Amino acid sequence: MTSPRTLLTASGQRAKKYLGQHFLVDMNIAKKIVKATDANRDDIILEIGAGLGALTVHGAKIAETVFAVEKDPQTASMLKNELKIANADNVELIIQDIMSLDICGVAPATQLKIMGSLPYNISSQIIVALIKSRTCIESAVLMLQKELADRLYSPPGTKAYSRLAAMLQYCSDVEKVVEVPASCFFPRPKIDSSVIKVIFKEKIHVEDEDFYFGIIKAAFSSRRKNLKNSLSKSWLEISSVDATQSLKNAGIDPLRRAETLSPQEFADLAASIHAILNR
Repeated sequence: MTSPRTLLTASGQRAKKYLGQHFLVDMNIAKKIVKATDANRDDIILEIGAGLGALTVHGAKIAETVFAVEKDPQTASMLKNELKIANADNVELIIQDIMSLDICGVAPATQLKIMGSLPYNISSQIIVALIKSRTCIESAVLMLQKELADRLYSPPGTKAYSRLAAMLQYCSDVEKVVEVPASCFFPRPKIDSSVIKVIFKEKIHVEDEDFYFGIIKAAFSSRRKNLKNSLSKSWLEISSVDATQSLKNAGIDPLRRAETLSPQEFADLAASIHAILNR
């Protein structure tokens, strides 16, 4: 593959800071990411943020089809050339913002395998979108800012455990794949990255998922406060008395904090609060 520096120079382009463009140049890392998808010739890969094709070309060698999503038309034009040189005719380029893409509409009735290097500034939003589209996603191998990746697989009771971690761990298993130093990119970012693998599976049953996620949001809205105070001062607009009773009914000490609750405890709390709100 042509190096990103050479491609950008030849086309008179620069990496776009407002799009968070940092192109992977370490092909060993690229191969590890693609290998972690466990894709084969029966699989369809959806790549988020295809960039200049570091993952795309390798993915095309092992999968039936790669749908490569790239928002920037100029980058997509360079990528199209690279795919032609590589004879990667099983790649379908989608020039679109991933946040406006109907993920499950890309290949209906197919369980997708996702891979991608997510822009740091919208990584969280993309992960939420993947959670909400998980009925058509088998797994996702994602390169993220290291700090965010660390939070996503941190267990309850740790400082790094977060709202997004609780949401993701409710419906998937999350594991670390590899760390990626800043030196593996051009232009070089100021921070290191990590790759995680998310395997979606239905782990916990909840009656109303949006309400469940809303309870997690309310609990983490003031993470330094105990749950009784966080819930009573959140969008729920319930009294301190009702918040306390809901927590007790769910078997949760009202003085605990959000980062100590497991996804199952959040499910129990959601059911308890729902019952009090609808009494």
